Amino acid sequence: MFVDEAIIHCIAGRGGKGCHSLDRSRPGHYRATGGDGGNGGSIILEARENIQTLLDFQMNRYFTAQRGTNGSSNNKTGATAEDLVIGVPPGTEVYDHGTGELLKDLSEIGVRVMVCRGGAAGKGNDKRNDATDGDAGEEKDIHLRLKLIADVGLIGFPNAGKSTLISRISNARSKAAAYPFTTKNPILGVVKFDNGETTKVVADIPGIIEGAHEGRGMGIDFLKHVERTRSLLHVIDFAAVDGRDPVADYHAMNKELASYSKKLAEKPQVVVANKMDILEAKENLKRFRRKIKKQIFPISAATGEGLKELLNHVRGM
Repeated sequence: MFVDEAIIHCIAGRGGKGCHSLDRSRPGHYRATGGDGGNGGSIILEARENIQTLLDFQMNRYFTAQRGTNGSSNNKTGATAEDLVIGVPPGTEVYDHGTGELLKDLSEIGVRVMVCRGGAAGKGNDKRNDATDGDAGEEKDIHLRLKLIADVGLIGFPNAGKSTLISRISNARSKAAAYPFTTKNPILGVVKFDNGETTKVVADIPGIIEGAHEGRGMGIDFLKHVERTRSLLHVIDFAAVDGRDPVADYHAMNKELASYSKKLAEKPQVVVANKMDILEAKENLKRFRRKIKKQIFPISAATGEGLKELLNHVRGM
């Protein structure tokens, strides 16, 4: 199950108490010997490989770091608690849920952000001051928002053949069927070149519908995953199996991209004319080329026609 949004509750550790201790070994004299406590543990989020979804945070939403150890006599300082480090997928945006502030974009493996700081340790007593308790750690709700990271994003209206295409060219196994909205979640596939020495990560984005930039059909949830891709393969059903018009689909999709994000609309885009094994597609391709002067790769994801030429281009993108 693919989950790309989660809200978690985080509580950093409390600082350890300072110790109140007096050395009365000399009659008539005393000496303050209370040690400081240890600092509480902080909560840190870290982008890690081999994590692709926020599903675990649907089951486990509460995280508490350890508290610092109390100080003791003979000026012994309590131990500082270990930080609680939580792994998340690369591409996770971390927000303070209460204020809406973006704390960090964990866009690369190994990037970290401290979301809750551990409480400061209490002070041991001295000649002038009594011992103090440790401070409470920070507590807040954190909003996690995942945007997939991929080299190439597959976009297109429902039933354009994106699932069949990604299954053909990569190790991904996306469900394909002759009805729209087969793919309910984004799917990542790895395309290998040169016996695996060169790879490209391809994201199959669920079919976007008109009005997606306004949230229709979970459009905003899907469009956000295209933002981090370097380039786009715009897959269009040139056979017009569902009675759609390839030229109209091309313009409508680009309108959705531009309405959602100008930056998204400016990404390099290649038109993939799919379903060329069907007779009607050839006539539609001629009409499309007359109206739209873009580089086009005619293919059939079902039969494999044209995939070699398309993959050679993807390799150099």
